[in-house]
Amino acid sequence: MSEPTRPVRPGPLADGRASDPYREGLDPASPLVPGSPGPSAWNIANYLTVLRLLLVPVFGWLLLAEGGQNAAYRWAAFGVFALAMVTDRIDGDLARSRGLVTNFGKVADPIADKALVTMALVGLSEIGEVPWWITVVVLVREWGITLVRLRVIRHGVMAAGRGGKLKTLLQTVGIGFFLWPRWTLPAPQAWDFVAWTALVAAVIVTVVTGLDYLLQAHRLRQTSERTRRKRAQRAARDEQRRRDGR
Repeated sequence: MSEPTRPVRPGPLADGRASDPYREGLDPASPLVPGSPGPSAWNIANYLTVLRLLLVPVFGWLLLAEGGQNAAYRWAAFGVFALAMVTDRIDGDLARSRGLVTNFGKVADPIADKALVTMALVGLSEIGEVPWWITVVVLVREWGITLVRLRVIRHGVMAAGRGGKLKTLLQTVGIGFFLWPRWTLPAPQAWDFVAWTALVAAVIVTVVTGLDYLLQAHRLRQTSERTRRKRAQRAARDEQRRRDGR
């Protein structure tokens, strides 16, 4: 149940007239309207994010069942993985298009994504499909960059660029092919080649974009408004000490 929307007091325009959020095409509950409560965390976008989190253990059980050698379980695992990735796309689109972006969603959405990829790679390594070094490299990058983003959030938001979106696409395709019981398909060697090509490309893009995010984080910390204020305050203190020392 969503929280009731409290009345919004119209703010003054430049000419002194009172603004009307309805006349200006704004939702009175939108964060764009001063005094509004913002969107409730109980919304469809966040429901899909929570669903994706709940699918992670189900996906893991299906993948690891009978050592990953049961074709029916593997197809079911692929189906759950595909469903989770579809919800990832839908919940983001809904949150942006309907103004449903919340603090809960900002935190839970990337955690759900990382949890799903973690379960997939660890599970595939556990059943001998993917070498452990690939899993370690990808997961160190994924969780490491998440921690870096949280570390620099005081300086600004590091938005996902085209490289990050390409990385996600390649990871999804690569993992998806490895989830297939390829030994049951015609020409399994050809499918193995496709799976490995996609996964190796995903690993390369994952590492490259990870390094790029580290550079972005460093530049953000050096050039943010927060850093400029601190430098100005430090310079003022140093100047005051110099004057006091005269």
